[in-house]
Amino acid sequence: MIAIIDYGVGNLFSLSSSLKAIGEEAVVTNDIKLIEKADKLILPGVGAFADAAKKLKESGMEKAVRAEAAKGKDIMGICLGMQLLFEKSFEYGEHEGLGLLKGQVVSMEGRLPKGLKIPHIGWNALHFRKESGLFKYINENDCVYFVHSYYAENCDESLIASTEYGIEMTAAVELGNIKGCQFHPEKSGNVGLKILKAFCEEGKA
Repeated sequence: MIAIIDYGVGNLFSLSSSLKAIGEEAVVTNDIKLIEKADKLILPGVGAFADAAKKLKESGMEKAVRAEAAKGKDIMGICLGMQLLFEKSFEYGEHEGLGLLKGQVVSMEGRLPKGLKIPHIGWNALHFRKESGLFKYINENDCVYFVHSYYAENCDESLIASTEYGIEMTAAVELGNIKGCQFHPEKSGNVGLKILKAFCEEGKA
């Protein structure tokens, strides 16, 4: 069973529907007992980093995610959920993340070539940087759907895929049981479903 962590932010319905479409049992929950029983966790998120981090903490989900990560349970962060896995974000100030991955989240403002719109919205190709089981059903240059104004940097230790939008930006990360996608697999058609399928299959006999 895959637990989609509900802490008040995130596109939970489409993510749950995508998992069911590939035959996976998925539950949207903030019940710590269910989270402990789950085979894997997904941490979604949309909106502002500080607000999401606050809600994660106040809901008790921050402690639950840290505990399950320490046990070695597979966790995937999606979009803002991926950004929360890092040490800190500089979105409207400086805010602490979960610190499960090394790196910071920074604004595209001042880093992109002039003329490119922020937020970055649309389909972009994945460029593999390291081998990963998440990519076993997809190919280099397959396109996925992004919606973001911030991205992770200084995260070479976990970087497994990048994308190009005026500059090279982090698209996916993985370090042991901690994984993340800056893009939305649940909005990325067949390619996204294949990535979710690979995540769900990892570790199965």
